[in-house]
Order: sequence, then C-alpha cells, then structure tokens
Amino acid sequence: MGKQKQAKRAAAEAAFDYIRDGEYLGVGTGSTVNHLIDILSEREPELKGCVSSSEATTARLQNAGFEVVDLNSAGEIGLYIDGADEANSHLELIKGGGGALTREKVIASASRQFICMIDRSKQVDLLGSFPLPVEVIGMARSSVARALVKLGGEPELRHGFTTDNGNIILDVHNLQIDNPIALEDAINALPGVLTVGLFARRRADLLLVADNDGEVRTMER
Repeated sequence: MGKQKQAKRAAAEAAFDYIRDGEYLGVGTGSTVNHLIDILSEREPELKGCVSSSEATTARLQNAGFEVVDLNSAGEIGLYIDGADEANSHLELIKGGGGALTREKVIASASRQFICMIDRSKQVDLLGSFPLPVEVIGMARSSVARALVKLGGEPELRHGFTTDNGNIILDVHNLQIDNPIALEDAINALPGVLTVGLFARRRADLLLVADNDGEVRTMER
C-alpha cells in the first residue's frame, strides 16, 4: 500500500471509532470514504441505516451489505463522515472534487456531528489552492461564471461531468479565501447556483489528519 493510501486508511480507521451502533450514519464520497466503507464491510457495525451523498457511495454501501435510506426518512443523523479537498485550522473546508458537494452539504447540515478525515497534504493555512467547485444549473453557466470573475476567481467548466442532480460544475481557480463564510454566502446568493463547495457555515466538528506514517492527529472546533 502506498504512503498516501496508508494515510487515508489510517484516517478512516480513526473515524470508524466514532461510529455507534443503532444510529443512522451519513457517508460521504471519495477515495478516503471508500476506505471507510471497506472498514464498515469488514467490521459490520449494527447501523440503523446509511444516508449516502452520491450514487457511487450508494452502490458501494449496498455492495457491502448496508441498507441505504433517504434522508427524508432518516431525519436527523447522528454522525456524518466525509473527506475534503482542503481543510484549514478552523475546520473550514473545500469539498466537491468528486462532484457530490450539494448532497454532502445537505447531509452535513442534517447531522449532529460531522467528522472530516484527510491526509496531511489536504491541510492548508489558506483555502483556495484547490479549485473551488460550484454546482450550477445549465442555463446559468455563463451568468454565474461572469459573477465569479467579479469575485476574483477564474471559473472553468468541468467538461464531460454532470452531477447526480443533473447539473454542471464550475471549478473556480486562483482564489485566496480570506473569509470563507462571506464568500460562501456571496456565491450561494448568485441565481442559478445550487451549492458552492465551501463548508464554512457548516464546517467540520472534528478533523482527523493522517500522516504518511499512519499517525492520526485530531483537531476539534
């Protein structure tokens, strides 16, 4: 196993320790989450059910033998576990590299606790080196792109990609995000934007940061 894979597996192992039997578990999307699903399959906790953030995660959970339920049926979720593309020291995040940002944000907002697991390469002082994903309805692509330029970014259409919600994604390059909450609010207010991949208003409650040697550091808000 490569060092980065080892780090992701270690972060997922640490996150698993917070899972409690008899509750609904929110499950995110991405490579680190895939390690978590592998661990769930191996250890078989007695979950009430899983709420999934993407079709890909749903398929993986069902293949592992777990029931996936709709968020409307589950109501409030005890714990949501996901990864991130970037995380700062305030546990504010950029998410959406895998394109599931909207469902991820909905589930995170409906969960009592949100645990984010990353390898050390994803930890940054200032958010914005990773292009910021924005999910947009198709007819608003150009108008939203112009507005994002005025906000200081360089939006680029994610070619050949459609979200599970049937929308497009603009990846915004060259941002230095000094005030994540203000930028999240500004982009979310643009007509045609479904969600921006800034998780600042609903940041993580716990951040698990894994080194390449498998050591995991825990940061709390």
